[in-house]
Amino acid sequence: MSSTKTCTVAEYLAIRLEQLGITHLFGVPGNHLGPFLSTLHEKTKVRWVGTPTEGGAGQAADGYARVKVADAEIALGEQGIGAVAVTYGVGAFNLLNAIGGAYTEYVPLIAINAAPTYEQWLNQRAIGLLTSHMSQRPESNLDVYRQVTVDAQTLSNPGLAPGQIDGALTACLSHRRPVYLEVMEDVWEARCPAPRGRLSRRERPLTPQNERMLAAAVAACVKLVHDHGNKPILWAGEEIDRFNLAAEFEQLVRDTRIPYCTTVGAKSVISEYTPGFSGVYNGKASQPGVAEAFHKAGCRIGLGSWATSKNLGGMRSIGDDWAVAAHEGVHVGASYFPDVQLAQFLPALREAFVEEFGAGAFAADYFADAHKAGLDVPGSTDAYLTSLIGGPYPEIVTYDSLFRHLSAFLEAQVTDGPGERTTPFTVLSDAAFALIGSMNLRMPERASYVAQNSWLSIGYSVGAATGVALGRSHARKRPLVFVGDGSFQETCQEMSTHVRHGLRPVVFVLDNAGFYGIEQMLVHPCYYKDGVPDSDGADFYNELHPWRYDKLAEVFGSEKDPMTGVAVRKHNELAALLGQIADPTDPINQGPIVVRVSLERHDYPEALRYKITENCPPRAGVSSEGTAR
Repeated sequence: MSSTKTCTVAEYLAIRLEQLGITHLFGVPGNHLGPFLSTLHEKTKVRWVGTPTEGGAGQAADGYARVKVADAEIALGEQGIGAVAVTYGVGAFNLLNAIGGAYTEYVPLIAINAAPTYEQWLNQRAIGLLTSHMSQRPESNLDVYRQVTVDAQTLSNPGLAPGQIDGALTACLSHRRPVYLEVMEDVWEARCPAPRGRLSRRERPLTPQNERMLAAAVAACVKLVHDHGNKPILWAGEEIDRFNLAAEFEQLVRDTRIPYCTTVGAKSVISEYTPGFSGVYNGKASQPGVAEAFHKAGCRIGLGSWATSKNLGGMRSIGDDWAVAAHEGVHVGASYFPDVQLAQFLPALREAFVEEFGAGAFAADYFADAHKAGLDVPGSTDAYLTSLIGGPYPEIVTYDSLFRHLSAFLEAQVTDGPGERTTPFTVLSDAAFALIGSMNLRMPERASYVAQNSWLSIGYSVGAATGVALGRSHARKRPLVFVGDGSFQETCQEMSTHVRHGLRPVVFVLDNAGFYGIEQMLVHPCYYKDGVPDSDGADFYNELHPWRYDKLAEVFGSEKDPMTGVAVRKHNELAALLGQIADPTDPINQGPIVVRVSLERHDYPEALRYKITENCPPRAGVSSEGTAR
């Protein structure tokens, strides 16, 4: 880049993106955006990735940022941040859903919105002349994005642009949430002072009052453990992942030997083979045995865990035998300690527990305790974890048997790399039954899991796979995607981006006979009760038009840029396919793969059985339980 003291605003923003370690910019082009994209291409190594939809671009940027945040290479200077660029009005409003999800789930994104020129805005103000994509409210885009970003700026004055850009990007880094830059088209080529230095995260300082509050929160947690029989269990949450605190959490677990579960959003935040791992706790919507074992502990300590309807599936409160450190504070029972940062709380809690109780004092097996108490759970934690992998399988694939089969496949793909074991896949899950089923995958060493488990925008995983594949390209990590049929219909065209850029995700479309299964479960769970025919209780609005999903490979792929479509219904068919995927020389692996998994309409993940048990009294001679298996 130019070393002179001035540059264009387009050059200024391009330099800053490259300095932040961004390698790919996602989006849909337009004339207002053209000058910036040309500058970015000519002056930096940041590559443009055009996508079919603005929503898909935002999801790609989201997935890219998530894996960059999690990757160790951040320590070498990268910040773990994603970027997306669109055109004013029609493009920006299409992008809004993805930015709203990133804001809710603490994903740092830069949303760039290229707007009409300053002159065109003056014409609109003076005589009401509307240029393409304008509305009668000049601040309409800005006002909307202020609701889902930590900083939103309109760049109309080149002299002010550097300060606005730097302020917004610093806010993005510091808050780990999206920011918005609306740039008028004629500003791109205008000159401004060149960038000085580099931008970095601004952490909140630790004040004497913070230190006192931190000490009080830690002391309250020590007392909580004493008061509940010295039998704690940890619940690792999303902020462990988002704030890159996996190493601190793992040290706490290893030094204290406290058993731990994770939320869905923090699944595999550290290796699930770390001693003490006891499954994914998701309230009542947990795999049978996990909730019983989790509540067999004397008290529960949530670390970075968010209270959402999915994380606490079916549970309405956490109670006096809980502590939760999240959202810049710590709850211990009815007490609250504000402005306690998780990055400081984790090591302080570890030190206090080791000092008070001794190293390794909390080793326990709450599955074994629950089993001895007469509860219907596996006899040990090891027995539970082993049950997540492999057969025997039924002839026809079900939600639960699919993920047991995939767990065995993932375990078989682990190889010994330099100094560590590794896997060639990154798992992405969509919302609904895909999420509830995949949360019980047994994740091997160095296999990460990406899901939008709070915002839950259906179809997210297909667009996010683009960013995950490019963000993990250095490690040759291949996305393994699980998405429902209704979700896939929202974003299936994003697979054309996979083909175009030579990406190789494996996308499993869970086709339960053309049906919004999760919506039916939420509004009328008794539909899934054994003995209920399709004509009795199915809601018409949950019906989908059936697609032959595997045939989309012929639409998006070509001889030059191949894509493969496969349909499976039986486990022997699935086993044959996985054998091909495991063979790097098989032609199937030259491009993306879309797999249509045909499932029975009344099937559902076993973790949701509580919905039927609680809401559907059994008919005479008929069990209240459905067909989950």
